[in-house]
Amino acid sequence: MPLSFAPDVADQHRRIDPTEWDDVYVVGDVHGCRETLDRLVDGVGLSVDDLVVFVGDLVRKGPDSAGVVERVRAAENMLSVRGNNEEQVLRGEATLPELDEAAREWIRSLPVAISWDGALVVHGGVYPDVPLAEHTVEDLQTARATVPGGGYDGPFWYDSYEGPPRVFFGHTVLEEPLVRAWSVGLDTGCVYGGSLTAYRLGDDSIHRVPAQQTGLERPDSKVASTAHEKNVR
Repeated sequence: MPLSFAPDVADQHRRIDPTEWDDVYVVGDVHGCRETLDRLVDGVGLSVDDLVVFVGDLVRKGPDSAGVVERVRAAENMLSVRGNNEEQVLRGEATLPELDEAAREWIRSLPVAISWDGALVVHGGVYPDVPLAEHTVEDLQTARATVPGGGYDGPFWYDSYEGPPRVFFGHTVLEEPLVRAWSVGLDTGCVYGGSLTAYRLGDDSIHRVPAQQTGLERPDSKVASTAHEKNVR
């Protein structure tokens, strides 16, 4: 059953059919780590008949934002939602002079949400006590705690979210991938020296490659613990 969105989100939503592809991978925040992305794609043996869906934040913080945009933009089997870091570039709050106007127009064209039956891909997440149809673009891009503006002190939205749909997200840096019945968190801090993570729909498997370049510094307080996580389908 199609999801209901607020008008501004509905205009920036893309519906896909996973059955049109041999397999579908959902990939966490790349943040300009082109070399790590290449190794992940090579490692899963991606073919032209497989689809990759990114949770946004392709750019900023890492060494090669332009290279990541070039790779994803040129591939007919790669899609991404627009994350808060892409939004900051478009608003002029962050400068990436290496991105030409064509790259910026492509970023501007990215949807805020991608969905298929039973699933939703957004950058940040959803607020459990707010109907999906009342979420704004900013909500979907920046949700982290259970209330707007909440940070890493929590409680996190995914700890009380009970779906449907199952939400695939990034934005919140996690110690380990989070895989639950109604939420799948995939930002494992690649740009901070962690790893880049992909989730494969076909068999619910997780694929990770460690970052090889020196990561940016990030305090432990800005990484969400998954120490007691029970990853279940």
